[in-house]
Amino acid sequence: MKPKKTISDIDVKGRHVLMRVDFNVPLDAGRITDDRRIVMALESIRSVIDRGGRLVLMSHLGRPKGEPRPEFSLRPVAEHLETLLERPVAFAEDCIGGVADAKVIDMKDGDVLLLENVRFHKGEDLIDKVKKSGATEPTPQQRDSIDGLTELLAKHGEVYCNNAFGTCHREHVSMYNVPLAIRPGPCVVGHLVEKELRFLGGALANPSRPFVAILGGAKVSDKIGVIENLLPKVDSILIGGAMAYTFLASQGNDIGKSLCERDRLDLAKSLLQKANGKIRLPSDSICAAELAEGVNTKTCDSTIPADLMGLDIGPKTIADYAAVLANAKTIIWNGPMGVFETPPFDKGTLAVANALAKATQLGATTIIGGGDSAAAVEAAGLASKMTHISTGGGASLEFLEGRPFETLEILDDA
Repeated sequence: MKPKKTISDIDVKGRHVLMRVDFNVPLDAGRITDDRRIVMALESIRSVIDRGGRLVLMSHLGRPKGEPRPEFSLRPVAEHLETLLERPVAFAEDCIGGVADAKVIDMKDGDVLLLENVRFHKGEDLIDKVKKSGATEPTPQQRDSIDGLTELLAKHGEVYCNNAFGTCHREHVSMYNVPLAIRPGPCVVGHLVEKELRFLGGALANPSRPFVAILGGAKVSDKIGVIENLLPKVDSILIGGAMAYTFLASQGNDIGKSLCERDRLDLAKSLLQKANGKIRLPSDSICAAELAEGVNTKTCDSTIPADLMGLDIGPKTIADYAAVLANAKTIIWNGPMGVFETPPFDKGTLAVANALAKATQLGATTIIGGGDSAAAVEAAGLASKMTHISTGGGASLEFLEGRPFETLEILDDA
């Protein structure tokens, strides 16, 4: 992908900047429990308002399924953003219509306005739903919803800024149709998206070597595209999580009650053959009869007894993987090594997190691919020790698969 213009390249003084952000943050009784996505957007937000722009923010939150639902309101986010910015943040009770229009018109230079959840309107994610249904075109009624929402959102801005990497893999109205409607006005990326493209794109296009990928999670099927795209680029792929047992089973190993995609054994075997030694599998596992906190565990080699299941990588694997990572110059990590939410099966994931922190100190570029890996690094208190933590779980995964992001392709090239 060609480099994109950023919001810093645009003169925003006196202009309405419509910025798509990803404020899809976890809430507990209206209280934000993790504000990382909001904090990561602050650089671009301040860039606009400090230079006299009139900033209109739009985002989704949760899955309200096209209708207003109070538990998915962005009002708590507006209040929290006001605290972070130490200046007023106005809130519009809808993202379109008379109330939103009036608040946009009343804005002055340096003002901030957050619109209500764009997913309160059915048109927002209809394009994705149409594609998933197998249809080639929306119905006339669906097209009316899409076009109507596009027109009403686009009128809020003279400049469009995509600062929502977590939804860049979704061709939603606020991500795709709105920037097309705002043209020929500038359509650019924010600093958060620019940073994601620089680190993820740079790692794939021109990595310092050795280049190591760490892949975990439950299913080989979830990571097929990533493995196939990375194999020609990396020097090693370290496998953990439940997906490792599908690979081990494909080699004829007994894996007991471990999770396994039996219908993917031929695929796993084929990937190992293609890898020509680049894929490394666990040499031992922490096993138990059931998944429960504080349960009795046993360390097993590649053969696991019939009454046990593998739930984490073992000490030999930890040492092996740590040795590989100590020599790496570029590392991408996507997916935990075990069921890290349930001690004692968090040791492998924490060990990998610590190994990455040490690699960063030694000069390696360490990139955490969002989702559970990011959560694990945060929980371990090691977030500041990594080079880059992606804000996009699904988006990071699809980027690593090499899929094109049309939501970014349509924006202005640098």
